[in-house]
Amino acid sequence: MIEQLNNEETARERHRKRIEQMRRSKRRQMLFRKFGPPVTGGIAAFLLVFWGIGIFRRPVENGEKRLDIHRQIQTADLEEKGDETPMSSQPSEAQMEGGEAVEADTLLAENMASAFIKAKTLPEVNNTLELLREIGSHKTYAAEPSENTLELEDKLASGDEFFSAYAVLIDLDSKSILAQKDYKERINPASMTKILTVLVAAEHVEDLDDTLTITLDITDYGYRHKCSSAGFDRDETVTVRDLFYGTILPSGADAAVGLATYVSGSQEAFVELMNEKLKELGLSETSHFTNCVGVFDEDHYSTVYDIAMILEAAMDNELCREFLSAHIYTTSKTKQHPEGIELSNWFLRRIEDKDSGGEVVYAKTGYVEQSGSCAASYAQGKDGKGYVCVTVNANSPWRCIYDHSGLYKQFLG
Repeated sequence: MIEQLNNEETARERHRKRIEQMRRSKRRQMLFRKFGPPVTGGIAAFLLVFWGIGIFRRPVENGEKRLDIHRQIQTADLEEKGDETPMSSQPSEAQMEGGEAVEADTLLAENMASAFIKAKTLPEVNNTLELLREIGSHKTYAAEPSENTLELEDKLASGDEFFSAYAVLIDLDSKSILAQKDYKERINPASMTKILTVLVAAEHVEDLDDTLTITLDITDYGYRHKCSSAGFDRDETVTVRDLFYGTILPSGADAAVGLATYVSGSQEAFVELMNEKLKELGLSETSHFTNCVGVFDEDHYSTVYDIAMILEAAMDNELCREFLSAHIYTTSKTKQHPEGIELSNWFLRRIEDKDSGGEVVYAKTGYVEQSGSCAASYAQGKDGKGYVCVTVNANSPWRCIYDHSGLYKQFLG
């Protein structure tokens, strides 16, 4: 018993340190994304002007090795180093959280410049510039309506009924909203929440073959809230990969809470990471989550537009694409399930035989009484263009599918 308690305390301490390190990493990331591009541009202009007159042309001593760009970035504190990062090179907590922008900008410029100063040749300068552009770059997830945006009503152009109370269809190539119905109104995202769950987890998981033992707390959460389940049993040891698939395909609460527990030690700590991710995506003013499953809560809310942006962000993650596109998956064999558990993405399997004008590639469904049947999906047209559709509050899962296939057919067909 004492040994078990010691092991649990060690695990909790490891999780606490991991969470603190992830928070520091995320703050640095957000700072770089905010100030990186303008600072990089200024330094680049300065460097290219003065390099031509020989300021940076220092003779290379015999036997000197070629400059290691990544090492220079490390010395400039641009690479995450956890507790080893010198305090003198870190922005203050106030700067990290949006304090003195000018001081943060200056500090970042000094750090970037330290890498440039050590560059002795034009190729090294160019390599450093390219690396800093990559660090400073940040994809913006946004789409705008236009005068051509269709205001959806009760029927589509085909004459088919449109059932959902909230909807948005976005052309990802043009970043334009093609059709919408109360797309900025607050809704409960139900299990579409799990798109963000797998995105946050995917950004922090290193080994998909690592394992977690399902606890009573994990299974009880789903039972208490009458959630769908992947079918894992108490004391069953499953892989992290199984947790990812179990979260998306059958929308398992046991898998989602297990994934959150694996990453952060508890669902509560993991939800903090989820809300930090919403802030990073620029969605924190209109979305806020209180759990990783999608259980109804007055303070757990989003919009169909925000869910579309979250899905787009998830599609930029290779692991998320793997899980969101799977139709069927069988979990690893365990003592409790010697043949594994066969999991299925009901939405993808049902919509594939519908005439959607293209191919529906990714999808995640959801249901709570307050939001009815809902889903977020991505389809690719015959011309290769990508579209995201999110609908909420249809009165059956099939009618939710009809809304997606009908919208896609109208705009992709």
